[in-house]
Formats: sequence, C-alpha cells, structure tokens
Amino acid sequence: MTDTLRPVETALPQASDSPQKLKRSIGVVGGTLLTLSCVTPASTLFVIVPDLFGSLGTATALTIAIGSLLCVAVAFCYSELGTLIPSAGGEYAMVSTLAGRLAGWLVFVLSLLVVVIVPPVIAVGTADYLAPVVQLDPSLTGAGVMLLATLAGLLDLRANAWITGVFLVLEVIAAAVVAVLGFAHGHRGPGSLVSMQVAGADGHADTVTAMLVVSGLAIALFITQGFSTAVYLSEELEHPRRNVARTVLATLAISTVIILVPVVAITFGASDLAQLTGGDIGSMVTAWSNSAVGAFVSICVALAIINAGIVMVIQNSRVMFASARDKAWPQPVNDAFSKLGRFGSPWVATLAVGVPGAALCFVNLDTLYGVTGVSVTGMYLLVAVASLLSRRGHHRHTSAWRMPLWPVLPVLLIAVLAYVLTQQETSYLLWTGGITAVATLYWALYLRPRRETRWLVSLPEDARD
Repeated sequence: MTDTLRPVETALPQASDSPQKLKRSIGVVGGTLLTLSCVTPASTLFVIVPDLFGSLGTATALTIAIGSLLCVAVAFCYSELGTLIPSAGGEYAMVSTLAGRLAGWLVFVLSLLVVVIVPPVIAVGTADYLAPVVQLDPSLTGAGVMLLATLAGLLDLRANAWITGVFLVLEVIAAAVVAVLGFAHGHRGPGSLVSMQVAGADGHADTVTAMLVVSGLAIALFITQGFSTAVYLSEELEHPRRNVARTVLATLAISTVIILVPVVAITFGASDLAQLTGGDIGSMVTAWSNSAVGAFVSICVALAIINAGIVMVIQNSRVMFASARDKAWPQPVNDAFSKLGRFGSPWVATLAVGVPGAALCFVNLDTLYGVTGVSVTGMYLLVAVASLLSRRGHHRHTSAWRMPLWPVLPVLLIAVLAYVLTQQETSYLLWTGGITAVATLYWALYLRPRRETRWLVSLPEDARD
C-alpha cells in the first residue's frame, strides 16, 4: 500500500504544516498489557459489576456472557478496520475513511464521551476499596486518582507499559482470589446462572425478565469495552498491520475470562439473593475468608483502579492528539493538542482528558453509567456499519487482517445493537442524543464550510507496513 487513506467523500490536500508523529515503541505484549489495564478487569469487576448484580441478580453472568459474545463480532470489526486504517484516532479515523466525514465526526463525539466519562466512573470506586486502610471521600479520592493518572500519562509510553503491567498482575491476583473463594463456598449450582432471580424489596425472589437482560447489555458491553482501545495505540505499535488485530483479540479473550469467571464464582458463593443483589463483593470475600484477605483484595483493587486511570488517560489522550492533527478544532486548539512533550507524549491532550475527568468525579454516577452505555453501543453500531464498507474500491486489495463470516457478522451486529439501543432509558438516550445534536451543528456550521482545511482525516506515512 502506498497511498494515504482519506475519507471516501473526497480527496483532500495535505495540510501545509508537517504533523507531529507518535513513536513506535511497543509490541503485542506491551500493547496487550496497556489495553488490558484499560479494560481493568478487576476494577470493572468490583466497581461496575455490583450495579448489574443489583438489577439482574443471578442473571448477571448470563448477561455478561451474551455481551462478550457480541464483543467477539465487535472485535472482528475493530481488528479488520484497525489494521486497514491504523491511526491513533481509532474509531473516528476508521469510520471517516470508510463511511464519510460526518459519520466519522459523530463516532468521534461518541468516543469522546466514552474517553472522558469512563476514567472518573472507575476512579470514584477507589475510596471504597481503600476503606480497610483509611476512610476517604469517594469524589475527592476519585479526583485525586485522575490527577495522579494525568501526571503519569505525561511519561514515556514504554515506562508506563511496565508500570501498568505490574499493577495488572496484582488485579489479576485479586480476581483469582475472589474466584477461588467463591467456588469454594458455593451455595448454589450451575442452574442458578439461568434462574433469572433477584432479591425484591420485600426480600423475596423476583424474576428477571428477558427485556431487563437486554437493557443490561449496554452496561455489559461497557464492561469489556476497553479491548477496542487497542486501536488507539496503532501508531505506537510496531508492525500495526498484524499487531493491532492480535492485541484486540488477545485483550478481549483474556479480559472476558478474568471478569466472567469471578462473576460466576460470586453467583455461586453468595449466601443468599439479598447478599448477591447487594453487590458488596468486599464483604463477601471477608465472610469467605478473613479480614486480612479482604483487606488484601481491596488494596489490590484500589491499585487496579489507579492503574486503569493511568492507562485510560494515556490512550484517550491519543484520540485528542489525533483529532488535533486532523484539524477538528480552531487552529489554536489544534496547535495545543498536537504538542508533544519531553517524553514524546501529547501533554496538552493528556491534560485535556485528565483534568475534566477529575471534575466529573463529582457528577451522579448513574447518569455517567447510562450515557456511557448508550455511547458505547452507538459507537459500536457505527463501526459495524463502516466494516460493511471495508471491502469496496481499493480497500478490497489493501493488506489487512480480514474477519471471517463477512458481511454476515456486521449485519447481525448492527441489528442487535440497534435493538439494544431501543431498550435503554429515555433520559440516557436524550442526554446522548442532545450532545450528538450539538456536535452535528458544529459539523454543519464550522467543519463542513471549512472542509478543505478542517477534519482532514489521514494516516501517518509509516503505517503502511
């Protein structure tokens, strides 16, 4: 491949200034460690999964399993598009190139919602798991974690890969301890995974409906969502044409096991439905063992959350960097976001992701969960649409990893994701839709009239290997 990929609508001229380039410095192992840390399996298990236990009870594991199966199809789409279009812009670069610039702009806005909201959602849970050692305010602690992660994000990427790798080992150990203890203290068998029961307000068992499971799929997709962020590192991965796909698929497989196995163990090990629905995993661990083990697991989870914050800020800043390089903003903003610091990291873009994330730690978590679930589902839907267009024109002959069962998988994925969106709460749809509407106005009033100088989505030249 020798040509630079451009949006399908028109061939655009290169910007007169030479864009900054990220340094290729990590392989599949480093990329997988960073991406797994972004999925942050243990902190997801301890911070987000308890909310699913509260609404879905024994159906939680089944819902996550269904979401993981959907994510296999999503991973195939990301793997093909990420190797076809290896850009730090991730989803928006892929969709812009294949489905047009407006579609790419909308998927960028959805991804921006995700990258800004997810880190503080995870960070707020830190205080709960530091409680065995010290009592802290959740919002203030979350904001502190975000600021710490922002400082770490300014360092060299290779150094951060090692730091996050050490933390990742600790969180895998914590998840393993929970799984072993849960299975060892089983109060129910495999049949409970499909019994679809949750503790009602009166303490008696209520039936979980199929529609409730479908509505929970948006959060289930959110639980393993981090695997897709491997494409954000595609400009820093060596040999991206083959390593992006390997990183995406390896991350999804490993994270699903780390999350789903403990969820099954917790379902088996909870003494009753009330304990399961309460979702206090730390208390369950203490009851299954002793306070020392409970404190150890809690500290490991707290470290995992800090680790997740670091990696999310690193990866999300790459999206902001790429948007500036592709001229998404007024020129002073583009100049700022595209600046690289002493360690080769986009330092202004890192601050732009981390500082607002600290502020969001003081926003209602339910709203953040809901908007994120809708945004992730909508983003996956647009990526699936782009994957249907990945084999037309000259893209048909471009060297890239190709998914099996194309175009059946993208078509089925589009249908399922569209249905999942219809089952989400109206308020979350309105919040996300309102933000998307404002973004569309920005496109219509600012970007489109300046189409020759703004939103120039392209690939770095050294991605053509």
